[in-house]
Amino acid sequence: MRRSVRRAMIAGAAAVLAIALVPAVNAFAAGSVTATFTASSDWGTGHEVRVTVTNGSDAAVNTWQIAFDLPAGTTISSFWDADVTSSGTRYTATKKSWAGPLAPGASFSWGYIGTGAYKAPQNCTINGGSCGGGTIPTTVAPTTRVVTSAPPTTTRPPTSSVPTTIQPGGKKLLGYFVEWGVYQRNYHVKNIVTSGSAAKLTHINYAFGNVTNGGCAIGDSNADYDKAYTAAESVDGVADTWDPGALRGNFGQLRRLKKMYPNIKVLWSFGGWTWSGGFAQAAANPTAFANSCYNLVEDPRWADVFDGIDIDWEYPNACGLSCDSSGFASFRTLMSALRARFGSNNLVTAAITADGTSGGKIDAADYAGAAQYVDWYNVMTYDFFGPWAAQGPTAVHSALTSYPGIPTAGFYADNAIQKLKSKGIPASKLLLGIGFYGKGWTGVTQAAPGGSATGPAPGTYEAGTEDYKVLKARCPATGTVGGTAYAFCGGQWWSYDTPATIGGKMTYSNNQGLGGSFFWELSGDTTNGELIAAMRTGLG
Repeated sequence: MRRSVRRAMIAGAAAVLAIALVPAVNAFAAGSVTATFTASSDWGTGHEVRVTVTNGSDAAVNTWQIAFDLPAGTTISSFWDADVTSSGTRYTATKKSWAGPLAPGASFSWGYIGTGAYKAPQNCTINGGSCGGGTIPTTVAPTTRVVTSAPPTTTRPPTSSVPTTIQPGGKKLLGYFVEWGVYQRNYHVKNIVTSGSAAKLTHINYAFGNVTNGGCAIGDSNADYDKAYTAAESVDGVADTWDPGALRGNFGQLRRLKKMYPNIKVLWSFGGWTWSGGFAQAAANPTAFANSCYNLVEDPRWADVFDGIDIDWEYPNACGLSCDSSGFASFRTLMSALRARFGSNNLVTAAITADGTSGGKIDAADYAGAAQYVDWYNVMTYDFFGPWAAQGPTAVHSALTSYPGIPTAGFYADNAIQKLKSKGIPASKLLLGIGFYGKGWTGVTQAAPGGSATGPAPGTYEAGTEDYKVLKARCPATGTVGGTAYAFCGGQWWSYDTPATIGGKMTYSNNQGLGGSFFWELSGDTTNGELIAAMRTGLG
């Protein structure tokens, strides 16, 4: 991931309306299964709703089905994480097969986009009984329900200790949010909601904090916690204030996002391509480094925003923007110190190289030894090839598999995953990386991969790099190779992932037993989040 810059649809306040439950003696008492509807956004001509199914019984619920009526003027236009059918104004939502049984005390959320202003569903039943609760495992006995404006709970639950349990609703789906995106890219936390992506994500990595003087440091104080958002710009439609102690900027927006979407956990990522040079000093005193990072991440001003830390060291005991010679064990020692300081109630993760060649970057550091201390690794299975080789040959930058003519043998995702697994790293601790951008050359005359070029193709922010949202229209895909799309247009040659190739990669992730997938980065997707939707659908 690079710190360099590869570098509002919904107006007004978001309505928070819920079908609340008539309280039992114990909210999770044996014999109750409930459904709660929350309108997380309402922009007059449409709205987004999150539906949470909670098992308050002392036995697992193997399946559930919710039926409800929508008032006149309201229909469902799209949905996710449940199978939804309709007959007239009556809608039926059924648990997807991949979701698995709902454990006692656990919750599962699915969602939909509705047309028109939000109106509370009527005549709601779950497994034949009232959505307010009842008896299982047979049918749900009816009980009354009321409508309230109370928001959903915002209590931060403790994170499970290593190894992590995948959240209800499927595999991990993690996206990077870049702090500098709020400037030229004009991408803000609100866009995560307006794109329909917030309900699909399980984790967000906030990139990047700096690594300097042997410790963790703020990357951009204005973007991080000082930039003031107007009501129209804010994720929840409420303007920032300059009151003493008020948290503004991305941190403040992420805090509000988590209140709206309690399913999302946020990690603060440190390093990246530009700021990885500081890890050499950090590795010399890992305990001091871990202490500084903990003190920054858990600063009382924003401790509730973050659920852990992510380390993006490019690369331990190898070369990136600069070269590191701290030794084979340095990465393991660093991650051990971070786990000791952050404890089991915080996530500790790392983005790592996908160079699985013999004697390559995976072999240069003790990733296997460090695996015991991390919840998972984000394997950066992209940027294998690009226009830094200005004359080519053209090649897909994020191949899943090898293909005839690949410029460097072993530079593809499956080779990296198999290499990491062969070292004893559990597959469930590996997340497959997806780039929401393309790499391209100009001066190309050959449509197929392997052609010569004269240099990088022009890009909006960086030569040779362009967002998917731009490329899908400007240079549509003309073929696929190695599980990735490529495009030839007007003397330019680009490679990038599309919803179709992402579907294949998510199938691969599932078949390999990986913990899920992640992507770099949110602003590269379309305004309706089609790549994230493809990832969520593919992962299940």
